[in-house]
Amino acid sequence: MILVNTDYITGKDVEVITIVKGSTVHSKNVGKDILSGLKTLVGGEISAYTEMMNEARAIATKRMVQEAEEVGADGIINIRYATSAIMQGAAEVIVYGTAVKFK
Repeated sequence: MILVNTDYITGKDVEVITIVKGSTVHSKNVGKDILSGLKTLVGGEISAYTEMMNEARAIATKRMVQEAEEVGADGIINIRYATSAIMQGAAEVIVYGTAVKFK
């Protein structure tokens, strides 16, 4: 599966199938959330949240690819990510793109 954030795949003639997406809502455990809150007092990267968001993006991408495979896609173009806070310490990550088949 070829994944790109452009509206074309170099050297490939494509036929649009449909929009595909994947999403997940992630949070960290209470202990890490408290420690991360203390980190905001001194500044710097909050690595627990960086790790959480990286995991969430990977899961959302995997779900999008699975949806594309179900419709027979060879690739996904115009991939975009969006994130929103659901509640304190929890975030939704959604990824979407256009599933395409090579001609």
